[in-house]
Amino acid sequence: MERGSLCVVVPCHNEEQSLPALFEQMAQVEPRLAEWVEGPVQYVLVNDGSTDGTLDLLRSLHRRRPEVHYVSFSRNFGKEAGLAAGLRKARDLDADFVAVMDADLQDPPMLLTQMFAHVADGCDVAAAYRVSRAGEPPVRSWFANRFYDIINRISDVEMKSGARDFRLMTRHVVDAILTLPETSRFSKGIFSWVGFETTWIPYENVEREHGSSNWSFFSLMHYALDGIVAFSTVPLELISISGLLVCFAAALFLLFVLVRALAFGDPVAGWPSLMCVILLLGGAILFGLGIVGLYLSKVYAEVKRRPLYIVKEEA
Repeated sequence: MERGSLCVVVPCHNEEQSLPALFEQMAQVEPRLAEWVEGPVQYVLVNDGSTDGTLDLLRSLHRRRPEVHYVSFSRNFGKEAGLAAGLRKARDLDADFVAVMDADLQDPPMLLTQMFAHVADGCDVAAAYRVSRAGEPPVRSWFANRFYDIINRISDVEMKSGARDFRLMTRHVVDAILTLPETSRFSKGIFSWVGFETTWIPYENVEREHGSSNWSFFSLMHYALDGIVAFSTVPLELISISGLLVCFAAALFLLFVLVRALAFGDPVAGWPSLMCVILLLGGAILFGLGIVGLYLSKVYAEVKRRPLYIVKEEA
C-alpha cells in the first residue's frame, strides 16, 4: 500500500473538556502512523451546536495548527449530520484515508495503527467493535443487544453488534457513502449498505473521561427506530400479514356466530367479550397506523429536500 494523506473526522457536541485529551493521545499515535501516512495528519472537527466553549477551542486550535479544520453548524443537527459534514470536508481536503472517531476517547486512538495495518493488507474499511458493554446500565445494554438481533433478522444488510462509528476508510469508500442523498441517516446501516471489504477489530469498552453522554435512553430508542425504518420494510409486511390473519379470524368468528344464532338463537349475553374484541382490534389498528405513519414521516422528510445541516462557520 502506498502512503497517503489521513484526515480524522470528529463530531463534537459540548466536548470542550474532551478535545485536549484527544489531541494529547493523538500526538502519541501520529508518529506511529508515519509508515502509512504522508504529511501531517489533518483533522476535521464538526461543532454540532455546542453550548459550551467548544467553538472557541476549535478556533484556537485552527490558529495554532493549520492542519486542524472545523465546521460549525448554525444549531444542533445531530451526530448523523456531523458525520456527513465531516466526511464531505475530508473529501474536499482530498484525503486518501479518512478515520471517524468520537471526541470522548471511548474510541481509543491507538487502534488506528491496527486499522492501518489491516487496510495495508488489502481491506477497504477497518472498523472497531466493543466485545463488552462494561460500564453501561444493564437495561441499556440489553436493549442494544436486542436491537442488533432484530435489525439483523429483518434487514438486508448485516450490522455488527457492538459496532462503533470508529473506523478507517479508503477514499473510495468515503466517496460511495457521500453518494447516498437521504436526510434520515443511520450511519451504521449506511456503512454496511455500501459494502466493501471490512475488517473488524475487537476492543473492551472504554468509559468517557470527561462529561456525560448526550444520548439518553429515549434518544437511543428513537435512533434505533430510525435504523429499522431506514433499512427494513418488514414492519409494513408484518402489518399486511396481520391484517390478513385478522380478516381470516373474523370470517371464522362470523361463521361461528351465524351457526350459533341459527341453532340456539341470539342471546343478548356477550357484551364483555365483544368489548374485548373491539379494544383488541382497535389497538392493533392504531399500532399499525403508527408504524405506517412512521414510514410516511420519513418520506415526508425526504420529499421536502431540506439540507441535512446549515454551516454557520468553517475553516
